[in-house]
Amino acid sequence: MHTITLIPGDGIGPEVASNVVRIIEASGVQIEWEMHVAGQPALDKFGTTLPDELLESIKRNKVGLKGPITTPVGKGFTSVNVGLRKALDLYANLRPIRALPNIPCRNPNLDLVVVRENTESLYSGLEHEIIPGVVESLKIITEKASTRIAHFAFDFALREKRKKITCVHKANIMKMSDGLFLECFRKVAEDHPQIEADDKIVDNASMQLVMRPEQFDVLLCENLYGDIVSDLCAGLIGGLGLVPGANIGEKGAVFEAVHGSAPDIAGQGIANPTALLQSAILMLRHIDERAAADKIETAMLKVFAEGKVRTRDIGGTAKTAEFADEIIAMMNG
Repeated sequence: MHTITLIPGDGIGPEVASNVVRIIEASGVQIEWEMHVAGQPALDKFGTTLPDELLESIKRNKVGLKGPITTPVGKGFTSVNVGLRKALDLYANLRPIRALPNIPCRNPNLDLVVVRENTESLYSGLEHEIIPGVVESLKIITEKASTRIAHFAFDFALREKRKKITCVHKANIMKMSDGLFLECFRKVAEDHPQIEADDKIVDNASMQLVMRPEQFDVLLCENLYGDIVSDLCAGLIGGLGLVPGANIGEKGAVFEAVHGSAPDIAGQGIANPTALLQSAILMLRHIDERAAADKIETAMLKVFAEGKVRTRDIGGTAKTAEFADEIIAMMNG
């Protein structure tokens, strides 16, 4: 029996989370869920977006599954995702990008992974107003964090039998900060001669991803570039509604849907649960429930391949629950 923290999120979060939980339970895995709120629902109830009870639950269980949570743009509270990563030191973001059957894309065999450093750089949101009308945003890069994420990328590549890692940077302009990130990558690469290592400037890498993404295997990015590049890669295979995400640290991991909370369709039961389901598959492998993960993944891929039951975002008419029912039926069939 596993105990896992469940954060349904807001918007479409609760409806996709409940259906993903149904699929997981149908696979036969024994899980006790500890449910907690975050973001605006937590602010309304507890006066904070990240309640201590939630953080203690993840620290205790070592694993969490999180639905989408709204982050206000330009005002309001800061990102719950960033807060979770900082509070739990979830330093590695993992975003596998794999084309799904029957989903139109230019590269139907695309299979790459974005590994993103999660704790530093401009994405950390270290900003202040110097004087009215002048704002400073700090980009912090350290040898410790850069070396740690490089080790994570190479360990991941070895474990998953990946052959190549490309470091994405802007060291031609930011010679000190991105230069340090690149230098740490190269030092770690020296200890892993069995993995091919190269690097690309972020603007060139973005162009190459659009033109010839099949040349990439694992992309290692600092925080802000990783946020942008991983969404670009998701667009290559159909969008954020189809890709998983994981935030991993030495003391725990949170697996999450990386798309938005889509408040415009919340409560209608029409959201696609694939992103959170794929994140749950990653989670099951992380807790060594590989048989269940493979069972769910095989059923999901069959449902996509048949193409009979699709949610509206991918050209069908099925509701969230109907899509989940079809995957469960495929597992049992």
